[in-house]
Amino acid sequence: QVQLVESGGGLVQAVGSLRLSCAASGGTFSVRSMGWFRQAPGKAREFVAGVGWSGGSTDYADTVKGRFTISRDNAKSTVYLQMNSLKPEDTAVYFCAAQKSFFAVVAITTTMYEYWGQGTQVTVSS
Repeated sequence: QVQLVESGGGLVQAVGSLRLSCAASGGTFSVRSMGWFRQAPGKAREFVAGVGWSGGSTDYADTVKGRFTISRDNAKSTVYLQMNSLKPEDTAVYFCAAQKSFFAVVAITTTMYEYWGQGTQVTVSS
């Protein structure tokens, strides 16, 4: 069983930055690929970014490429999402998720993720 706790959300003006953190406990963090998803009101949950076990492989949604950076620190069992040049359309609840153990490919669909955090609200004002 893996517990995930997100932090770092908040209210920021457009073109500002935020850094989200997701702390994992209770499981094998270092052998799980990790992802960030987001869900805006009335919309489906969507993939934002993912990182493989060692941090060497990453994937991003086209809407955030060049603005967001995902990273992980296996020693701290934590994954980060650095968000720069934020836009009002980035407003959503952001969720951290852990894939099944030893699944090396970064997945972009929610069904491939085994554990989820409770989410953290990010609001970008224009």
